[in-house]
Parts: sequence; C-alpha cells; structure tokens
Amino acid sequence: MQSNPFTSSPLLMLSWSRQDPERRIGFKGGRFTSPNKLLGFLIGLLFTLVFYGVILVSPVPGWFRDMFTMRGPCPYPTMLLFFWALALLYLKWRKFALQQRAQILPIMPQQPDFELTPTTARAVRERMSAIVDDPHHFILLNRIDLALANLHNIGHTADVAAILKIQAENDEAQIASSYSMIQGFLWAIPVLGFIGTVQGLSQAIGAFAMTLAAGADMAALRGSLQSVTAGLATAFETTLVALVCALILQLLVSWLQSRESDFLDICNDICHKNVAGKLRLNGQ
Repeated sequence: MQSNPFTSSPLLMLSWSRQDPERRIGFKGGRFTSPNKLLGFLIGLLFTLVFYGVILVSPVPGWFRDMFTMRGPCPYPTMLLFFWALALLYLKWRKFALQQRAQILPIMPQQPDFELTPTTARAVRERMSAIVDDPHHFILLNRIDLALANLHNIGHTADVAAILKIQAENDEAQIASSYSMIQGFLWAIPVLGFIGTVQGLSQAIGAFAMTLAAGADMAALRGSLQSVTAGLATAFETTLVALVCALILQLLVSWLQSRESDFLDICNDICHKNVAGKLRLNGQ
C-alpha cells in the first residue's frame, strides 16, 4: 500500500478564520458553535433600540405602543434580553452551518481497500491540514484529527475507538454548554414579566384604595378608576410580553438543539465508518 493514499493535494476548502461569522467582522470566534456573548449583546442592543424607535415613530396601534412603553420599566430589559438571545441563536445558527460544511470534505480516501495505519494516518492528517486552515475549529475534523494523531504518534489501533468515544462525549458537553446563557435568558424573561405583574397589581390595589376614599366625588372616582385599570394593564401586559418572548425563544432553541443533535449523530456515523471501520486491526 502506498504511504500516501491521495493522488493530489487539494486547495484550501474551508477557512475558519475567514468564514466564521464572528471572525469576519473582527470579533473573537467562539469554540465550535458557541456564540460570542459580547457580539450578541451589541446586536441585541442595536435591535432593541431599532424596535423602540420603530414603534415610537411609526403608525402602530396605540395599544401596541403602550404595551412596550407605558407599562413600567420591565418591558425594556425584557426586550433587550429577547433580542440578545435572538442574536446569540442567529450566531449559533451561522456557526453551525459552517460546521456542517465539514461533513462533505474529501478527508478520507474512498478506495475500498484503504486501511488506517500509523503511516496512512499521517497522510490523512496532512490532507486535512491542506483542506482547512485549522481542523481543531471544526467538531468533526477535530475529532478525527485527535484519533489519527494518537494512531500516528503511538501506533495503537485499540486506542482510537476509545478516543473517538471520549471526544464525542466532550463535543456533546460543549454543545450543551453553548446554550447556558440562552437558557438563563429563558428563565429571566418570564421572571421579569412576573415582576411587572406584581408591580401592576400593587399599583392597582393602591389606586383602588384611593377609589374607596373618594366616596361620592365623581371626578376623583373616575381618576382613581383610571389608575386601577392602568395598574391592571401593567400587570397583565408585562406578563403577556414576557411569555410570548419566552415562547418564541424556546421554540427556536428546541429547533436548533435538535439540528445540532442530529449533526453530532452524523459525526459519530462518519467517524465509525471512515475511521474506526478503516483500522487495520493487526497493525500495532
């Protein structure tokens, strides 16, 4: 068998430093699909300002404008966290799309009789380095490279499957941890809504006490009742805004998590077929 199973050296096909969505605009790129939190905050803040600018100057219904601007302080941080989380999910989605492109790269030789040995493992690693700028920035390629590095440096085929399994578990943990801040927002947004509910009910109860004190004074009675309804509006609408935002985020998170879970399963299949399945068992 030839020491180099490849017939040609390909041009660079994937460049994390140029194609990662965060690196392209000058920010530090998060590991794998982990988004840059600072960039996500800046995007979220920008969209929050744009959102409030639009509802203040455009001819939107008054009730809709009041829901976000006349219901106390809680809607403002709620919308900031909502757009921040949306920005993080968008960055994750774009980074995930880049990770998916590694699946179709011609990393391994397709000859039926190809076997992985310490010698051919070196050739595969060299091929990988010629295709991407740094394999360690890609979930699939990093996993393959770690297994092949062990095979090339130590020469024990029995360790390759164990390394692939351990790295698969590490990748799952890495993907799960990338959602930690977004999960925190999913908890904080409804809490802000409930805080607005308590604030509104407190305002309504205080205004109701003033209504009772007004007695037969109709002008004072009408003013007090307006304060009661305003407090109730604050109580219910802040909760409504928070729950709708949390629902949208939860649906998006569930969809993206399922996509990433499927991707990890595909990575497992590729490693099993093209790495573990190509090992020469008698090669030590």
